Amino acid sequence: MPDPTETSAAATDPSDDTLTGNEPADDLRRERDDYHDRWLRKTAEFDNYRKRIDRERREQSDQAVLNLMQELLLVVDDFDRALTVDAGGEGDAYRKGVELIHQKLHDLLRKRGVKAFDALGTDFDPNIHQAVVHESSPDHREGEVIGEMQKGYMMGDRLLRPAMVKVAKA
Repeated sequence: MPDPTETSAAATDPSDDTLTGNEPADDLRRERDDYHDRWLRKTAEFDNYRKRIDRERREQSDQAVLNLMQELLLVVDDFDRALTVDAGGEGDAYRKGVELIHQKLHDLLRKRGVKAFDALGTDFDPNIHQAVVHESSPDHREGEVIGEMQKGYMMGDRLLRPAMVKVAKA
C-alpha cells in the first residue's frame, strides 16, 4: 500500500487536467457555446438585413408610384385645359373624345387612391397649398384661398402635389 504522505508525480504535475478543471469536455463545451453564440448573432444580423432590404424595396416601390402619379397629373392638367377650349363646329365630337379619355384617366387615378382636394374658400395651409399670388380683396378674410391655378392631389394620407393658389391679403 502506498504511503499517503508521499506525493506522487501525477498529483503535483501542473499539466494534469483533472486538478485544474480543464478537461477536454469542458473545452469542447466552451467552444460549442462560442460557436452557438456566434451562430445566433449571425442569424439575428441576417434577419435584420432581410427586414431592412424589404423595407427599402417597399419605399422604392412607393416612390416609383408617387413619381408616376406626379407625371400623370401633368397629363390631367393638359386635359383640364383642353376641355376649356372651344373647337368650333367640330367641337362636339372632339370634346366627347377628350372627355372620354379624361374620365378614364381620372378613373385610373381613383383606383390608385389619388384624389383632388378643394382649396377654394379654405384657409391657406402651407402643408397642402403653394401660394403663387397674393391679392388684396375686401370681400375675403386674410389668408383665405380665393383662386386655384392648379389642383392639389392626395394619395391616401400623403400629399402628392400641393394646390397652386391665390391667397387674399387684408
